[in-house]
Amino acid sequence: MNVTCPYCEALYRVDPERVPPEGVRTRCGQCRKIFDLARDGAVRALADAAAPAAAAPARRAKPVFGAQDPDTRAHRIARALVSDIIAYSDRDVDASRTAGSLRTDFREDILKSWEEYVEQVGEDFAKSTPFFRDALNDILAQGRSVF
Repeated sequence: MNVTCPYCEALYRVDPERVPPEGVRTRCGQCRKIFDLARDGAVRALADAAAPAAAAPARRAKPVFGAQDPDTRAHRIARALVSDIIAYSDRDVDASRTAGSLRTDFREDILKSWEEYVEQVGEDFAKSTPFFRDALNDILAQGRSVF
């Protein structure tokens, strides 16, 4: 699952199985602020988050995953979500590609990933850019124009 820091919007990939059922308190590697992370991926900023950040040693600010402009961020999120479809699927992706049934075989996974993408980048931005569709074609369909 993808987790976004509630303070600086740094993006992290987290295996939900590694998050305890009761959740975990974690520190952002980018801004050094602490937040709570639930097993379902929900994050909650702490009211006293400024205190730990002030006590943290000063570090040179650099992006965790590259540039943070909206296009680069959306492109990266789309590719991560589509990659997760393949990584977490128990279906044979190659067989679906060969049969030309990617759209039907992975419909639910694609819709679920689309909803997550819209939640992370905003509905207007998601609908006005080709990043998610491009990621589906590049990664899931291995360069073919299927979506």
